[in-house]
Amino acid sequence: MAIQWYPGHMTSARKKAAETMASIDVVIEVVDARLPEASTNPMVHELRLHRQRPCLKVLNKADLADPLITQAWIDYYNRQEGVRAVAVSCKKPGDLARLPALCQTLAPHRKESTKPLRMMIMGIPNVGKSTLMNVVLKRKLAKVGDEPAVTRSQQTSQLDVRHSITDTPGLLWPKIEHPSDGLMLAASNAVGRNAMIDEEVATFLAGLLLARYPALLAKRYGLPAEGHADIDAVAVIEGIAKRRGLRMRGGEADLGKAAKVLLQDYRDGLLGRVSLETPMTRSVMLAAELGQTENPQLAPDRDLPAGPETDE
Repeated sequence: MAIQWYPGHMTSARKKAAETMASIDVVIEVVDARLPEASTNPMVHELRLHRQRPCLKVLNKADLADPLITQAWIDYYNRQEGVRAVAVSCKKPGDLARLPALCQTLAPHRKESTKPLRMMIMGIPNVGKSTLMNVVLKRKLAKVGDEPAVTRSQQTSQLDVRHSITDTPGLLWPKIEHPSDGLMLAASNAVGRNAMIDEEVATFLAGLLLARYPALLAKRYGLPAEGHADIDAVAVIEGIAKRRGLRMRGGEADLGKAAKVLLQDYRDGLLGRVSLETPMTRSVMLAAELGQTENPQLAPDRDLPAGPETDE
């Protein structure tokens, strides 16, 4: 299933963002810490490079992501020119209070009182941009909601006499090139419901979690842990249906409802702290799509230090 979602309002939002970028100093790009590169919009990269604007890469929802993998992504982005990365949770105001100072390090020429620092928040839908803006401003200004594309227009606010910040609508791109990116975005609730089929997305997610976090699946749903070759992604969905008593008329397992349970549990962090990609699995995934390697879900995380699987 190839997932594509690009509502009409995003075309005008992209055009407006390109215009606004001409008069800002730093792009604050918010991504999902569980899938940082899959949730990075290539259009944002192109726009800021065209204007030669530096980027503060904000890995939001870090409280839901695997901390070892998040650190690997921080190191990965900090090696890129003009980019600084930080992991945050919008549930922790202290994490966000330091963002203006971090942006200032990327635009040292805007330190004078006569040259206020102008920041612009960008990112995909439902990644927490508006929540971030509200927390930074310490007042509820931007509309938020647990669904993609809540924000439809730009909003600029004065943080103080030295800083202004602009919130922008969530933007996807016209064609999601890599199928696994579309599935990860769908699993993370970044695309509209009309662009996805729950069972297909949940089956993809179950396969990934089974390969990389089997103990968390076992703990949450009472499924067998490692060492059971007969357990596959479909069996995980069936097991959830059985465990939760989800049945259709006639007694058959309601796989649709079970799929929704898995997706919602992942989105809410009830499975534990998990990440859907690492810098290494990302490179392996790209190679796999070119037919150069094997299953990216099973790729070794050679870029990560050894550590126990945990949901703490």
